[in-house]
This record gives sequence, structure tokens and C-alpha cells, in this order.
Amino acid sequence: MSDTLDDDAVPERSRPDEPDRTPDTDPQADSPRYSGLQRLAGRTALVTGGDTVIGRAVAVGLAKEGADVAITWLNEAEDAMDTYRLIEAEGVRVLSIPGDIADGEFCRDLVRQVVAEFARIDILVNHAAEHHAVARLEDLEDDQLERSFRANVFSQFFLTRAALPHIEPGGSIINSASVLAYTGSPTQLDYAATKGAVVSFTRSLAAQLLGRDIRVNAVAPGPVLTPQSHPTAPADAAPEHGEAAPMRRPGQPAEIAASYLFLASPDASYMTGQVLHPNGGTMLG
Repeated sequence: MSDTLDDDAVPERSRPDEPDRTPDTDPQADSPRYSGLQRLAGRTALVTGGDTVIGRAVAVGLAKEGADVAITWLNEAEDAMDTYRLIEAEGVRVLSIPGDIADGEFCRDLVRQVVAEFARIDILVNHAAEHHAVARLEDLEDDQLERSFRANVFSQFFLTRAALPHIEPGGSIINSASVLAYTGSPTQLDYAATKGAVVSFTRSLAAQLLGRDIRVNAVAPGPVLTPQSHPTAPADAAPEHGEAAPMRRPGQPAEIAASYLFLASPDASYMTGQVLHPNGGTMLG
């Protein structure tokens, strides 16, 4: 039975200036544009950041492949409801839970709720993250630095640690990294550093879980049409977002989601400790 969202349960925004509202577009345009092959029928997935356009595309894609899906979200109840409805329309079970994944206790409670509803977790997608532009290192406040690492790195440790006892052999963990982990960013030092940590976490955990037959991989998107490139983003967000990529455009969320769906599926059974790079053609060493 599907749960309903309670707008009164929306937690207080931790950073009031953070532009995490998705663009005002048809949410259907952000979901994978194909009929699934039921590659994930009978499985359950937990996706953090279900209120973001990439998170939505991934969650809906998993549902199209037959998985029951739980999503988390922090601030945007309307966006989370859009995701919820799209998942529900695929005829699978859906659970929507608001909260701050930077809080270790919330992560433990989140896993308890998902397991109580679905009995298991087969696919964990650590997608939710924050970033805030700062022009100079001297302007990077301690609170922002700590928040970036808690939201982007600690959260993946917290949630994965809580979920692992419920992930059976054959399970898949997929972490969201970024092209900035490889190229760096002069205005997003803390964000780029957190994504570098995600890459190392992915490779190290993959090695640790080899004996448990749980695969761990990551996706490192390049420029994507997401809230960070929306007009409500910080003033220094470039209007030509994506033009530096060889393909000279930002990726669409559905184009990014395909990498996650591949890694979640049995088709990726020989891949662990890897990072996929849907980035518009940027070559990385």
C-alpha cells in the first residue's frame, strides 16, 4: 500500500538560501523515456534526494524496471510528491520519507522504516548532496565546510552502514560522485573535495564487500540540467552551463539515470569499484 506525503512533516530548511527547487518543467520529461524490461522485478531500492531531478529520474527508472522504491527528501515536498506520483504510476510500491541524511540517527531510522515496509534493501543509491559557491577559500566558513562533508560524505557512510545488514548477496550500492572530483572547481572547493572522497569511499567499500557479493560503484555526472543550473541558483552560476563539455550542452537527467539503472541491474554483474562518466564527452585520466 502506498504512503502519502504529509506537508506538515517537512523539516526546516538547513540552508535557507540553497537553490534546491527543481526547474518548472514537466516532471515526465525528466524520467527515463522507455518501457522497462522488469530487470529489477521483486527488488527494492532506496534513493536519497528523490526531490531532485536526477534523483527523480533514477527513482522512476528503477520503478519502470519493476523495483519497489523508497525515496528521501529534505525541503521540497512538491518535487518529492511529483516523484512519488511517477513511481506510483508504474504499479510498484513507493515510500517517501523526509529528513536530513547528514544526521546519523535519521539514517538509522530511515533504514528501519524502509525495512519495515519492504523487508529488504537490494539497491541503495546515495545521491543527495549540497553545494554552495564561494569565490575565495578565505570566504569558506567553518559551518559550510562541515555541512558539505556531513551532507555529501558522512551521509553515505551513515546510510550505507545502516543498510548493509539488510542487503543480501547480489545487492548493489551506487554513489553519486561528480566530474568535479576529477577536474576540480575554483568556486566549489568543498563540493569538489567531497566528491573526491565519494570516489575513494566507493573504491574502498567495493574492495571490502567483495566477499559478500555486494557491488559498489559510482556515477560522476558532468554538467546536468539540475537545480544548481536553474535561474534560482547562485548569481555566479554560468548561463552557458554545459557549453564547456565537448557535446556543448548539459545532460538531461534521463541521460544520467541510465548509468545508475545499468549499475543496479544484473547487466553490471562484473562491475564493482568503478565510476561511470556521463559527462558530455570530457576525457578523464
